[in-house]
Amino acid sequence: MEDKARIVGLYRYPVKGLSPEPLAEARLEAGGTFPWDRAFAIENGKHDFDPENPKHFPKIKFLMLMRDERLAKLKTRFDDATTTLHIAEDGEEKLAANLMSEEGRKALEDFMSSYMEKELRGSPRLVHAPGFSHSDAPAKLVSLINMASVRALEEKIGAHVHPLRFRGNVYLEGLTPFEDHDWVGKRFRLGDVELEGVHRIERCTATNVDPGTGARDMEIPKTLLQNWNNADLGLYAVVKTPGTIRPGDHIILD
Repeated sequence: MEDKARIVGLYRYPVKGLSPEPLAEARLEAGGTFPWDRAFAIENGKHDFDPENPKHFPKIKFLMLMRDERLAKLKTRFDDATTTLHIAEDGEEKLAANLMSEEGRKALEDFMSSYMEKELRGSPRLVHAPGFSHSDAPAKLVSLINMASVRALEEKIGAHVHPLRFRGNVYLEGLTPFEDHDWVGKRFRLGDVELEGVHRIERCTATNVDPGTGARDMEIPKTLLQNWNNADLGLYAVVKTPGTIRPGDHIILD
């Protein structure tokens, strides 16, 4: 692998289904996720997530972009120090709520009760369990997106494909299209952090939603399937050694 292969972006999603947050760096622990990534989720319907005995649920249980594209119009920012989520719409802040407080959780639930009224199957409930990630993957993993794969997809679609449609943690430049798909079972380094590829990421219809406008304007899984005989784009990896990664860090395949 050439030295030009590198990290060009880091993102996390503190609340499942809500907007990405760019990071200047990410401190990773062995077997862990990005700090606060998918730490919270909003139940839409039955309230049966148990914080005392957390378990993985399919994403359809929660408010999520695949079905609830209006969520993309909300821009969020999470403050680690105060555990406060800030929500803005059209550039205007609509809510600032401490998600670790009962009052803050209720404030977010009340906001979603109004904003997502037509999409709700019951009262929304914010859920969280320390150390648990509401990722689409049951295990604690980090998701990688190969920018060359995104460009290859753009060529087939004939239009710009926003990379954040894929809601990844780490964006990589300097690879060949879908090269990362060959890393399953292999170890590699991002900066001083060692990871191991676990499995490709099968894309769902959430990628059809423009992350800026909330418009459902593309057929990405269908296009992938038609051109590459699968709907995969990206790689899930497990962190093997702790460390901090930053944009500009090089990728080294062991």
